[in-house]
Amino acid sequence: MDDLNTELIYQSKTITIDDSVNHPSHYTQGDIECIDAIQSSMSQDAFIGYLKGNCIKYLWRAGLKNDAIEDVCKAEWYLNKLEEVLKDGEANA
Repeated sequence: MDDLNTELIYQSKTITIDDSVNHPSHYTQGDIECIDAIQSSMSQDAFIGYLKGNCIKYLWRAGLKNDAIEDVCKAEWYLNKLEEVLKDGEANA
């Protein structure tokens, strides 16, 4: 598995997704990822709200706009990022 693809196991099927979940090419132009720029532009509380909102958005629309599995994976990515930010905040408190 290379950096540009992610293999997911879902209901006994292994699927490969162009990394449109973890590092979508349209969000990784230049030296900084879009998510990092967004985080830098907000307070900690605002960024936490942003992450929560994106979790809700991707679960809400799962299967309605794109592939349901991809939407759930995107929600999971934002949930993992939220966990990372919250743990980092506790470590720095």
